Amino acid sequence: MAANIALLAAEEESHNPLLPATYDIVWSIVCLVIVGFVFWKYVLPMFQKVLAERTEQIDGGIKRAEEAQAEAKAALEQYRAQLAEARTEAAQIREDARTQGQQIIAEMKAQAQEESDRIVAAGNSQLVAQRQQIVAELRADLGRTAVDLAEKVIGESLADDVKRAGTVDRFLNELDTIGANSAAGK
Repeated sequence: MAANIALLAAEEESHNPLLPATYDIVWSIVCLVIVGFVFWKYVLPMFQKVLAERTEQIDGGIKRAEEAQAEAKAALEQYRAQLAEARTEAAQIREDARTQGQQIIAEMKAQAQEESDRIVAAGNSQLVAQRQQIVAELRADLGRTAVDLAEKVIGESLADDVKRAGTVDRFLNELDTIGANSAAGK
């Protein structure tokens, strides 16, 4: 046994322990070729197919995202344009309402002025009519009073209507003349 150990030790000394035996290298190369062939024939195409599908999904997702972003940007621009248009329209409506309000106010003022003028004119005409009526009544009363006084002063009856009317008119004209002179003298 000691001889066997010595023989093995002699063989081991000539053999490098870091290098495997030739049969191990050959079988390792054969296994590597078979695994490489299986990998190249079956695994690599599946891997490339899955990789291509994922690349396509990612590219499609990016394209869809870009399209969605473009649509959102277009919708935002459209919204902004509609908002600007609505603001312009609201400003126009406010301006129209303000103009219409001013027109209505002007029309109401004109109507009020016309109504006021009409009422003043009606009042003036009523005053003139009442004045004329009062003057006529006062003239008649004054004429009767003057005739009564004249009858008392003269002592005779002034029964004749023509004489009475002439006397009254003359008396009233004299009073008007005296009233005009005294008004001018003040």
